[in-house]
Amino acid sequence: MNEAIRALEPAEVWNRFADLNAVPRPSKKEERVIDFMVQFGKQLGLSTEVDKSGNVLIRKPATVGMQDRKTVVMQAHLDMVHQKNADTDFDFDTQGIAMYVDGDWVRAKGTTLGADNGLGVACIMAVLASKNLSHPAIEALFTIDEETGMTGALGLEGGWLTGDILLNLDTEEDDEIGVGCAGGIDVSAHAKYNEEPLPAGFVRACLTIKGLQGGHSGMDIHKGLGNANKLMNRCLIALGDKIRIARIDGGGLRNAIPRESRAWVAFDPSSTAEITQVIDEISQALIDEYHLIEPDLQLLFEEDTTEADQLMPFENQQTLLSVIEALHNGVYRMSPAIADLVETSNNLARVQVGNGEIRMDCLTRSSVETSKQDLVNSLKAVFDLAGYQVEFSGEYPGWAPNMDSAILKVLDDLYKEINGKPAHVAACHAGLECGILGRNYPGMDMISIGPTIRGAHSPDERASISSLQKFWVFLKRALEETPKQ
Repeated sequence: MNEAIRALEPAEVWNRFADLNAVPRPSKKEERVIDFMVQFGKQLGLSTEVDKSGNVLIRKPATVGMQDRKTVVMQAHLDMVHQKNADTDFDFDTQGIAMYVDGDWVRAKGTTLGADNGLGVACIMAVLASKNLSHPAIEALFTIDEETGMTGALGLEGGWLTGDILLNLDTEEDDEIGVGCAGGIDVSAHAKYNEEPLPAGFVRACLTIKGLQGGHSGMDIHKGLGNANKLMNRCLIALGDKIRIARIDGGGLRNAIPRESRAWVAFDPSSTAEITQVIDEISQALIDEYHLIEPDLQLLFEEDTTEADQLMPFENQQTLLSVIEALHNGVYRMSPAIADLVETSNNLARVQVGNGEIRMDCLTRSSVETSKQDLVNSLKAVFDLAGYQVEFSGEYPGWAPNMDSAILKVLDDLYKEINGKPAHVAACHAGLECGILGRNYPGMDMISIGPTIRGAHSPDERASISSLQKFWVFLKRALEETPKQ
């Protein structure tokens, strides 16, 4: 099926993408893709290095006539978000991505596609392998673990790169020139409780929320998509003392809006009719609220005897549901400086309950440090009131826009020339590595660009074929127009 991908244009990029997607590369497990990139650079006869964090740097000299241009760092991350549909049998640790063409889109069968940021990687690979493109000296930087902590960028030391300009290829709109991004921090809470045995005569069942779109917890947070953890909590609160919770498993990665949640519960069978009525009512309410944006939302209530031998005490259950209800999820503040830009948000990404333990994971983002801290304090206050332990980790800085950037002017003018209309110069609410890289390379002129990708961080991820064709023309011209030293 990937042969259809290799036949697409620009073939030099799609073939590299197909090669890359044959290599398992989930975040935190990049050993194979690091080796893949090292072998790629060496096979081209180019200087190839790996730093202690696992980042790969491949250097390519300027082509004839371009030796007087500024050195360009082309940067993308090697890892990908590993999300799949519940009914998809797939092992991200051992399998390559199964892709197919759907009209103007390339998709994956039931999993994330890896276009974020695999298309950026593939474009850089195509530049490195080219024999007829005109370009300045290139430093191709492939970072690791961008999706689960940006530890590759955080571990990059000063002095390794010599380039004056950085082109980050991780933007997901082909008409956008990125000049800034949000910073972020992981907020996690933990608690313990003493389990109680299943009361005699109680029956067991599983409540499931599924069919939600999910998506990128930064780029899609303003869309009002359903968060499975919050919607499950609404159901459990509506059921009140009619059910007892045994276990909850909701959401997944911290940077993905939760698509599914399951709660295993127990109850007195005499309450079955009443419980069914409440579930029917809350299900209809959710469908009415979300039908325009979540048309496939489902709330299922099914007998399940595999779980719920041990239950959470009712007092702990009430506290848990109150905590989740009180936690802010979604947009916290819109930017007053940039129209339509989310300034601060939170994603309640993961809820795990069972075996006497509670864990919740959030990703809080903001382009304003004080606003980020304000929301973090709000989340912490809710957890503190419940007596939960709170941890902060994975903090990374935002990237402040530089509207006087020299490369911004070059690319802005070039986009107008090629496409007959101006690009959208903007900051984004996603976390890009530019803010981190800028700390060790404060003089580097940085811009983020890329082809159009939809549904990143979800199994609905797809890449536009026509957009990549458009972007490839723009990228090649951008390298040709690199300013002189």
